[in-house]
Amino acid sequence: MQVHLAGTEIIRDVSFALEPGQIGCLLGPSGCGKTTILRAIAGLEPITRGRICVGDNLLSDSNYHCRTEQRGIGMVFQDLALFPHLSIADNIGFALKHLPRADRLTRITQLLRMIDLSTARDRFPHALSGGQQQRVALARAIANRPALLLMDEPFSGQDAERREALARDVRDLLKLEGITALVVTHDQLEAFAIADCIGVMNAGKIAQWDAAYTLYHEPADRFVANFVGEGVLLCGSIINDSALMTELGEIPMHRAAPFPANTPIELLVRPDDVVLDENSGYCGEIVERKFRGSEHLYTVRLPGSTRVLCAAPSHVDRRVGDSIGVKLALDHLVLFKRDIAG
Repeated sequence: MQVHLAGTEIIRDVSFALEPGQIGCLLGPSGCGKTTILRAIAGLEPITRGRICVGDNLLSDSNYHCRTEQRGIGMVFQDLALFPHLSIADNIGFALKHLPRADRLTRITQLLRMIDLSTARDRFPHALSGGQQQRVALARAIANRPALLLMDEPFSGQDAERREALARDVRDLLKLEGITALVVTHDQLEAFAIADCIGVMNAGKIAQWDAAYTLYHEPADRFVANFVGEGVLLCGSIINDSALMTELGEIPMHRAAPFPANTPIELLVRPDDVVLDENSGYCGEIVERKFRGSEHLYTVRLPGSTRVLCAAPSHVDRRVGDSIGVKLALDHLVLFKRDIAG
């Protein structure tokens, strides 16, 4: 897929697919093109190359453009767009006017029960919380059981904890209905909570399309490694096929090295890869700590000024300025070749 806006190429060489009932997510920073892709799928932007299909139905290519209202796609956008003058039941039933009254009321009742708002059917949107309004907007969007549901930053108005909980609730509802969906977000925890597969976007391209676990543990490039999860790239070099050297000592490799001996590399190190060990022989200074309930996240500055993150149980209570011993405990290695000039 390629999309141009005002003569500027916004999306290029983007290709992905969802199986029926699968939930996908486009994850990336602002301006990377994820919303443009959603708008192109919805029929709100034309594409200049490639094609968009839902099942066997062609929706767009360079010579054909199916109108938005004819695509059979449900949409939930940031502003929710609930009708303030209609009750919750009437908001949900707005897209069901083609059904006989009895069938329409049955479907409304079913959806109200699914979103746990049966007692609020006669209330108006302003009387609901943000999370409740979100569930109403979702129920309205899936009332007709669309072939595809598009959601653009659907939980952006909620606080971080509530966003993750809402994402899980929405996932449960979509799975219960068997709805195929594509979500756009910049929040990785939200993406992890809702999606079966995630496309990490960078500058108009999908850098990697994978399950959350694979994105975190096997990032395809530096951008994905830096964007997904927390971590640092620790400089080092390949010793031989079975070991590499870093500022935290020699690290064994259980598979043949991907680069020749003496190749400068960067090693991805996550907070749970760094453990406290006063006998390790490698010390650093705590320059920052964040309390996260069950754990502390320490930022440790090594003698060479490199900083690593270390997640430790919260009963291990160290202070900023303390010197601590650390070592690497890596289950697998993620390596990138380092540009010596950099």
